[in-house]
Amino acid sequence: MSIKEKIASILFGQQPQKPEEEPPRPQVEQQEQTSSEIPAFAQEDPSIIKLAGEHPLHQLYNQRRREKGWLPAPWLCMDEDGVLPEELIRKEKPRLEAALKNVCNFRLKSIKSAGNKKKKDKKGEEESEEDTTPTGLDAFPWFFISSDKLYAWALVLPPTEQGKELSRNIFLQGMEEQNITYGVNQRLVDRLSHDENRYFNLFLIAQGKPAFDGKNGNIVDYFPRVVERVLQVDEFDQVDYTALNLIHNVKEGQEICRLIRPTEGEPGCTVLGQDIPAKSGKSVPLPKGRNTEISEDEDALVASVSGHVEFTGRSFQVKPVLDIDGDVDFSTGNIKFLGDVNIKGDVLTGFTVRAMGSVWVGGVIEAGSTVEAGGDLTVVKGILGDGTTTVRAQRCIFSKYIENATIYVRENLQTDAIINGNIYCDGEVLVRSGRGTIMGGRIWAAKRVSATTVGSKSECRTSIALGGLPCTNFEREQVQRELKNLEMELEKLECQLDSPVKSSLVSKVRVKLNTAELRLQQLEEDLLDIQEELEDRDEGRLECSVAYAGTEISIDDEMIRLRHEERQCVVKMVCGEIIVM
Repeated sequence: MSIKEKIASILFGQQPQKPEEEPPRPQVEQQEQTSSEIPAFAQEDPSIIKLAGEHPLHQLYNQRRREKGWLPAPWLCMDEDGVLPEELIRKEKPRLEAALKNVCNFRLKSIKSAGNKKKKDKKGEEESEEDTTPTGLDAFPWFFISSDKLYAWALVLPPTEQGKELSRNIFLQGMEEQNITYGVNQRLVDRLSHDENRYFNLFLIAQGKPAFDGKNGNIVDYFPRVVERVLQVDEFDQVDYTALNLIHNVKEGQEICRLIRPTEGEPGCTVLGQDIPAKSGKSVPLPKGRNTEISEDEDALVASVSGHVEFTGRSFQVKPVLDIDGDVDFSTGNIKFLGDVNIKGDVLTGFTVRAMGSVWVGGVIEAGSTVEAGGDLTVVKGILGDGTTTVRAQRCIFSKYIENATIYVRENLQTDAIINGNIYCDGEVLVRSGRGTIMGGRIWAAKRVSATTVGSKSECRTSIALGGLPCTNFEREQVQRELKNLEMELEKLECQLDSPVKSSLVSKVRVKLNTAELRLQQLEEDLLDIQEELEDRDEGRLECSVAYAGTEISIDDEMIRLRHEERQCVVKMVCGEIIVM
């Protein structure tokens, strides 16, 4: 007996019987098998169908066995080769079991009807016993088609007595009635006509071809869409401020990104010969922005000018970079530029640099100068001010050191040392590399201040403020200072004798005064609008290795002054009080 027959015998509790004509064979006593004795692989395999003892298939099987004396046990496995998806087995197995039960019940009714008709035709003859098997039905191939019509299984029910055995023509005729025409396993069809296991066994007779949708188009970028502003600290705890790689230069005609075109879908076919349509992939547009153009083959985006590549959220654009080979001095004058500025030298005293993009300074920003950047600001050697130096950046500032300067930064500030600086930062102030010292001045950061040393042994006044909106308050202070100066100027003009010059100057000052008042009103409204948001947000914190006595720390309206030197401390607001941990 084959392995399949043995397993099926265990599953269905049937023992093979030998025909009476054959010589008697030695009988082996077999105990009743329990479900725990079923082979592990048969219990775990979800593709094997286990039928209850009262299933009508067993009645048909027993009738056939009584006629032939011996018959291979039923074997119902949906995926004997293990190639079908588990989801398909899980979905189709209940449908197949229900359909199999219905067809077996119908077969039993057909056999009973044929037997009753035979009894009526036998006039004058003795009626047959009740357990006599009716005759007259041919072999019946039954087909089950999956719900997606991509798979078809076959199970052949045997004939009764003089009924015709399964032949290739009968099987093909059954497939034709079910319209199964595509993906048929012809070798299996030829084998079933003479295979001893052709009855009460489930076979995967046909497989369709699934449809495959095309892949969507894609964009391959040669420049980053998000710039990572991360400083690398070497083994000597030093930062190379020249190696930020914030500016991505591109030459005219150079590719910025390339288009991967979508692919066409591959249609499929069901076992019934029906076509299955497939969707083609969707195309994506090239992110064309300012100073870029699409190549002739329409597969690439190239730069139309040399400059700096930046992704603005929807498109790539090229910002021309202004290169200053030396210092910003009388040879260049004050600089106002819509793109990025790359200064290899210093920004000398009294000069102003304003750029809509990022600013890179290879030297020093000297006292009395002003630098404003719409992006990042990088100063390789440092900022050396005299109390009037003002530096602003809408993103981050990276500088070797900061001394006697007013700094306004919307995101984060990182430096080696801050000496007597006036810092307004909406993000974090990081002073951990190099000396890592904050000495004197006032640092106001919305989120966090992290430094190696805060204050000095001489207890010079060093103020750390945390939380709030430093940059907005800085702008308000600037506008208030401007208003005060304009009011004083207007008073001086009104004291002068009437003249056309006086009228012109007064008119100009009043226009500036009205503009400043509107700006101040807008800032006040902005502060009121986000007051609730500030109350829900966690206040900032101070982290330092050493905090010397004399350091003042304020959070909201609370303020403390350190009376002793603190080491490895963290200062934050807890339950309305400033705690030093």
